[in-house]
Amino acid sequence: MNKIIAFSFSLLVLFFYFSFILIIGFKPELFGILVGDSYITVGIVIGLFVIVFSIFITFVYTFISNNYLDKIKDQLNK
Repeated sequence: MNKIIAFSFSLLVLFFYFSFILIIGFKPELFGILVGDSYITVGIVIGLFVIVFSIFITFVYTFISNNYLDKIKDQLNK
């Protein structure tokens, strides 16, 4: 179960990261669009999303592992 969750979360993070990199490589003008009347571009917003999403997924995995998977492992070891 632990490997399935870890593999799924890893694939999810890799999907977002490589999608970001592929867009930068093939359509960089999409990331140059300004958001509203500010100097912030779509690329900055999406880049921050990828970082925050990776941190969030790590938090979720740590929470699941500490609260559920470790207890199951300890019960199996008894």
